[in-house]
Amino acid sequence: MYDVKIPVLIVGGGPVGLSTALFSGRRGVATMLLEKRDSTSMLPRAPGLQARTMELFRAAGLGKEIRALEKGNSHAYFEGGIIKVDTFSDIDNAELLESPSLDGPTVSPERVMGCGQDRYEKVLVAKAREYGADIRFNTKLVSFAADEEGVTAVAEESATGRRLTIRADYLVGADGAGSRVRRALGVERVGRGTVFNALSIYFRAPELEKLLGDRKFILCYASVGGSLMGLSRLHGCDPWLAAPIYYPEKGEKAEDYTDERCVEIVRRAAGKDIDVEITAKVPWQGAQLVSETFRVGRVFLAGDAAHVHPPAGGFGANTGIHDAHNLSWKLAAVHHGWGSDALLDTYDAERRPLGTAMSEQALVRNRIRHGYATEQDRADFVDDVIITLGYRYRSSSVVGAPASKVLTPDLKLTGEPGTRAPHVWLRRGEEELSTIDLFWDDFVLLHGPGGEAWAKAAVKAAERLGVPLRSHAVGPHEELRPVDRDWAEAYGLGEGGAVLVRPDAFVSWRSADGPGSVADPDAVLADVVARAAAVAP
Repeated sequence: MYDVKIPVLIVGGGPVGLSTALFSGRRGVATMLLEKRDSTSMLPRAPGLQARTMELFRAAGLGKEIRALEKGNSHAYFEGGIIKVDTFSDIDNAELLESPSLDGPTVSPERVMGCGQDRYEKVLVAKAREYGADIRFNTKLVSFAADEEGVTAVAEESATGRRLTIRADYLVGADGAGSRVRRALGVERVGRGTVFNALSIYFRAPELEKLLGDRKFILCYASVGGSLMGLSRLHGCDPWLAAPIYYPEKGEKAEDYTDERCVEIVRRAAGKDIDVEITAKVPWQGAQLVSETFRVGRVFLAGDAAHVHPPAGGFGANTGIHDAHNLSWKLAAVHHGWGSDALLDTYDAERRPLGTAMSEQALVRNRIRHGYATEQDRADFVDDVIITLGYRYRSSSVVGAPASKVLTPDLKLTGEPGTRAPHVWLRRGEEELSTIDLFWDDFVLLHGPGGEAWAKAAVKAAERLGVPLRSHAVGPHEELRPVDRDWAEAYGLGEGGAVLVRPDAFVSWRSADGPGSVADPDAVLADVVARAAAVAP
C-alpha cells in the first residue's frame, strides 16, 4: 500500500529541513526529506551562523566540518557592526548604526562565523545521509493527509513523474515562507505583513575590495539617491551581495531590474565607475508574519514556514535551525518510547513565543537601519546575544521557570529553569570540554560534592519512568573539574545543590539547596523528571 514507511517525513531541503534530518538521524530517528529543487542552494544566502547554531552543529558531530568552511577569520567582520555611508567610497566616514554583542568566552564554547548556505548546506546533506537520512532532491510534495496514527503523503519525482506514497508517523513542514504544508493545514498567520520589497543582487567587482580598504563590517548601507542598499561581506566577496529596495506602490517591479540597471545601482552606491559583473538576481519580501500554531496534530511547522521577518539581525535561518533542534529531540523521545505526545505540545509552547518576539526584534532593527525608529523602538531593542542565546522557555517541560518575558533586557545565563545552561570549561581526565558538550541525547543531572542524594534520587526516577538520564559530579576533586570559574556559582547552586538539564541544553529544574532541604528527595525528582519528559509520574 505504501512505497515508503518512515518515522519522520520532512518537506523542504533548506537549512531548517536539512538540520531536522541531521539532528533526528543523530538521535537514531530515520527520516525522508523531499526537496523540489535539484540541489542545495547555489547562492550564499543566510551567511551568519550564530554561536548557538554552532553549538548545535558541534553537538551533532559536524562542528569541525562547518568551521572548516570559514574563509579566513570572519569573526572580525562581526565585530565591525552595522554601518552606513553615502557611498562605499566614503567608507572612512561611516556612521555606526549597531554594534551587536554576539558571543564571548564565558557565554559559549563557540563563536559566530560567516558562511553562506551554498557551502554549509552541502555539509548538512552529507552528514544527514551519514546518519541515515533519505534525502530526495527533484521531488515535490503533491498532497498529504493526517490521521490519529500518522500521515500519508504523495510525492512526485520531477525527472520521471513517478509518484510515491509515503506513510510517516510525523511530518515536518520546513518548506519556506510560502509553505505548501502550512497552507494545506489552513494555518493562518498574524503580523504586519510585507514591510518592504528588495532584490538580492549577487555580483563580482574586484575593485570594490580595494575601495573598502580594511574596514570590517557585518553590513554596510549606502544611502546615495535617498534609498538604502545594503552590502554584506560575511560569506566572502566572490560574489558580493547587495540588496536594493524597490517600491511596487510606485509601479516598480523586480523584472525592471535588468543586469544593466543593477550594474548602475552598484556603481552609484560605490561612488565610482567600477567594473561590475552580475551573477544572479533574486527578488524577495521583508515581511513579519507568525503562524497561529506550529503544530496541527502530527504535522509541525518550522523555520520560515512558521515565522518570517525582515533579515535585520540575521535571525532567520538560525532561528529555524533552533526550531529543528527543539523539535527533533522531542520527536526522538516519542519515537524511542520515553516521551509523550504532551512533550510534542511543548514545541509550540516554547518556539512560537520566541518566533514572535524575535520577529518583533527584526522589525525594530529594520526601523533603526532605515531611519524611522521611534524612541519606543530604541527602548525595545534587545541585544543580539540575548535573542540568539539568552531567550527563555516557559512550558510544562520546565519546572519552576520565573514569570519573565521570552527576551529580557540583560543576558542572564545563570542556571535559571527555562534558560540555556551556562557554559563552563571542564576537564575530564586529559580531555577539556564545555558543560554544553554534556547535553545531547539524555537528561543530565549536575551536582556538587554534597549532592549525591539528588543523583541517587534521579537514578531511581529515571529507572521507574524509563527516561534516559545521566548524573555527573562537578568539583575540584570530582569526575568533572572546573577550569575557568566556579561552576556552582555559574549555575546558581549552593552546597549540595543540583540542576537538571534537558537534551537541548536548557535547564529544566534547579535546586539551589541540598537534598536535606526537602522531606522526600526521591518524590521530588520523580515529579521533576516526569514533568520534564511529560510522562505520567
